[in-house]
Amino acid sequence: MKLIADSDALPGAVKEILFRAAIRLDIRLILVASKTIRVPESGLITCVTVEVGADSADGRVLTLTNPGDLVITADIPLADRVASKGGHALDPRGTLYGAGNIKTKLAMRDLSAMLRAAGAALKGPPPFTGRDASRFARRLDAFLTANHRG
Repeated sequence: MKLIADSDALPGAVKEILFRAAIRLDIRLILVASKTIRVPESGLITCVTVEVGADSADGRVLTLTNPGDLVITADIPLADRVASKGGHALDPRGTLYGAGNIKTKLAMRDLSAMLRAAGAALKGPPPFTGRDASRFARRLDAFLTANHRG
């Protein structure tokens, strides 16, 4: 199992949590982004830089994903494709996506997009907070405790 992070818009607090978890548990972590991201010196942590463009990071994340891997992403369509490959997806705010909830989340996302296209004024997500980072850390720890064989 490895961790793969869709990193272009990933909050710094989440990256730090991932760095600590990878090193503490001896798990490979790959950050995928359209720009180089500084990572701690560790043979476990790498940054893969992709060309700027729609879905180039998503495509690389999917190429790297194997069954059982955990992908950190706020991109619900990407989380759906990860789940279809047998992987798991965790949102930076701590929502774990899987076969039981991803289709509902995807439908809600599509409905919101249709409403915005029709002129509805919908609010975006609230700002990322320390509470979100704590929830993410707890969910990551629970997932790794249940799934990591180190």
